[in-house]
Amino acid sequence: MTDVLIVGAGPTGLTLACDLARRGVAVRVVDRSPQHPRSSRAKGPNPRSLEVLEDLGIVREVFDAGSAPLPMRKYRDGVPVADTDPYADCAPTPDAPYDRGRLIAQWRLEEILRDRLLSHGVRVTTGTEVVGLDQDEDGVTVSYADGSSAPARYVVGCDGAHSRVRKLLGIPFDGETDEEQVMVCGDVEITPGVLDRGIWHQWFDAGGAVMLCPVPGSSTGWWFQAGPERDPSGAPLAPSRDGFRRLFARHTRLPGDHLTEATLLSTYRVNVRMAQRFRAGRVFLAGDAAHVHAIAGGLGMNTGIQDSYNLGWKLAQVLRGRAEPGLLDTYEEERMPVAAWTLDTTSERLRATLEAIRRPGGGLDSAVTPETAGLDRGYRWSSLAAPGADGVLRSGDRAPDAPCHDAATGAPTRLFRTFAGPHITVLGFGPATQDTLRRARAAHGEAVRTCRVFAAGAPGAETAAAGPGALHDRDGLARAAYGADAGTVVVIRPDNHVGLIAGAGGHDAVHRYLDVLDGAAQPDATSAEGMVDGAPKG
Repeated sequence: MTDVLIVGAGPTGLTLACDLARRGVAVRVVDRSPQHPRSSRAKGPNPRSLEVLEDLGIVREVFDAGSAPLPMRKYRDGVPVADTDPYADCAPTPDAPYDRGRLIAQWRLEEILRDRLLSHGVRVTTGTEVVGLDQDEDGVTVSYADGSSAPARYVVGCDGAHSRVRKLLGIPFDGETDEEQVMVCGDVEITPGVLDRGIWHQWFDAGGAVMLCPVPGSSTGWWFQAGPERDPSGAPLAPSRDGFRRLFARHTRLPGDHLTEATLLSTYRVNVRMAQRFRAGRVFLAGDAAHVHAIAGGLGMNTGIQDSYNLGWKLAQVLRGRAEPGLLDTYEEERMPVAAWTLDTTSERLRATLEAIRRPGGGLDSAVTPETAGLDRGYRWSSLAAPGADGVLRSGDRAPDAPCHDAATGAPTRLFRTFAGPHITVLGFGPATQDTLRRARAAHGEAVRTCRVFAAGAPGAETAAAGPGALHDRDGLARAAYGADAGTVVVIRPDNHVGLIAGAGGHDAVHRYLDVLDGAAQPDATSAEGMVDGAPKG
């Protein structure tokens, strides 16, 4: 029997599949499309999604296939009026190695994810449409359009805004569609040399707009977005190659035949909707199947990737009998508030952008804010966030990175390299944490990776005896990022969020908390109470 059937092979479904497969879960991915789409659609991962892709082991491939975000040139009446680089003042920091996202065609990102999945022995099955779901306490019987059926222990619908899985479950998709906010989109080819490919070009005129962003990895390909042509009654016309040429010529003041090809044409309307539930028994929803919103800020694909990153380890722990089934309840508990925030934020960014483009020099940079990087999205409200005093870092927050050195070899490394992989991580700051780390290893084996973090100036003999994986925090950046004193222990969840921070005297709480993530304890609000026994946490 398949452990997890994933319906939909976009970035959301493929991220989940990669995460499950590396954890030894028997996963199957099906998609109704007869072949893998070639659309560029979403423009790429944001900084938080890059951290997820690094953990999955493919961030280098994404960097090689993509490009950095481009400066934006705004035009009025065909004349350049402003150049803006929304990331000009950004730089990596010790706790956040990615200060900006990466431009990459969605089809190329999906190709990279499929290759990674194939390295785990899993191949996507195309041309396979799910038409029925019948579940009981033991699993789900999945029916397909060809008349066949097969069992799975769990099903995850990653099949987009028109999700068949969501409809089969009868889950309402509440919200609204703004029929007036319409945009036509497509992938186009433009004569080489006509436009600078180092610029995201944006023409905003009183009568409409055209935006052209070069697709990385191509010498002639561009993302095309525009206000639609309209008929005499004001109704938007369907996109076409000739229509794109007319829009191109009208706004750029360049000959329309420079736009030589237009494919994957679509009409986009602003939809702001969220499923009433993200789970029905053994079936889950993720990505656009669970929530859709305005494209301003580029959070659509990224929110789906992070849905999967939250759900994957929880499914794996339950399937392997290492956690109680109640752990799965925390997926909806944690991700639904993030989805609601995303709907509100993208709607506000759309409003700000529409206001900005009314003025010469305004453009899509109005949609870019620090929040759209995704680095401040955490789960402080979660029943998996152990209670305690406020600090520089709190349970539920994204776990920060920090440059360190291998305590045994002196080689430079980073906390993220310690976190990378399917395990739980326990950091111990100071010699007083040694027994806590030893007990964690003994109780949980390979499911937990323990790491001593030595302060600057730690005695050489102690450092040399630290054992493999110990880190030397020469510059104190790890301690600063985690607000750690001598004796602090930090539990990092498999999705690289802080689970618990225990100070001196709170180390028994570490072992009770680890039993929630990798044991028999029930992960509900009462199980988290008293975990730190008054000890300070970040």
